[in-house]
Amino acid sequence: MVKPTPDPFYSTKLGSAFLGDSLHLMSALPERSVNLVITSPPYALHFKKEYGNANQDAYIAWFLPFAEQVNRILVDDGSFVIDIGGAWTPGHPTRSLYHFELLLRLCRDLRFYLAQEFYWYNPAKLPSPAEWVTVRKIRVKDAVECIWWLSKTPHPKANNRNVLTEYSPDMLRIIRKGYKAKVRPSGHIITNKFKDRGGAIPPNILIFGNNDATGSYMAQCKEAGRIPHPARFPIQLPTFFIRFLTEPGDLVLDPFAGSNTTGEAAEREERRWLAYELERRYLEDSRFRFALPASQPIDLSRRHGELNSSSQEPSLFGPA
Repeated sequence: MVKPTPDPFYSTKLGSAFLGDSLHLMSALPERSVNLVITSPPYALHFKKEYGNANQDAYIAWFLPFAEQVNRILVDDGSFVIDIGGAWTPGHPTRSLYHFELLLRLCRDLRFYLAQEFYWYNPAKLPSPAEWVTVRKIRVKDAVECIWWLSKTPHPKANNRNVLTEYSPDMLRIIRKGYKAKVRPSGHIITNKFKDRGGAIPPNILIFGNNDATGSYMAQCKEAGRIPHPARFPIQLPTFFIRFLTEPGDLVLDPFAGSNTTGEAAEREERRWLAYELERRYLEDSRFRFALPASQPIDLSRRHGELNSSSQEPSLFGPA
């Protein structure tokens, strides 16, 4: 039996944001009703953050009940995308394995499939952890976060033609002039048939800086004297997966919405959305994302293009 839901904290043309515990709120949704769940849950960090997190030892036990609800509400060809940062072993220059252990439990216990792993590289990351990077200088800065793309079946809905990126200059030259067919050192047989198919298939390394200081949300927080959410991900991140894994009209859910970047991305991409957040102040301020009309479409291609240098050999598996 589906439980009644509370009234939304606020609504837009396509979505609604709810204040409350997402475990309770998800339990009120019908089975197989959501096409994409994408979220950045609180990380299992050693030092307590103001937005709340579970410690490393208790993190998996805390997270699994949420994942059980996600499994229940996803449609059969739906996807579950988790942006999850790593952590360091307290007092030691070694990495925790908690996010890998969580991935194994999600797949072994809850029967999710690992459709593909992604890595978000944030070039704007500060050198951290400071003790090992800037003080003792025995590690390099930690600037990559893991993103697990999980699914209920081996064949979730996806279309990489919706996230094509700009061709590199070398690829444009090959499309224009052709390529001499040959066997690459890897053993791949490359033909001379390269056509312009509108862009290159992006890699599973996503390069987006998290520096939205001039964005509408940040500007309105500053004007209102509000402190922005301290752990926002860039809008390009949910936009990429929304375009890749859903179609207009599909339903997208973020159960740890924070400042509701996912809701803004879904609204821009003409997807229905739900956002659940436990902290009232973050949800109140997330209204700023919808107070003004969207200025321009989200550009995903420029950052991906930085992966390829014109001095490097072109990626011959780029064209879609």
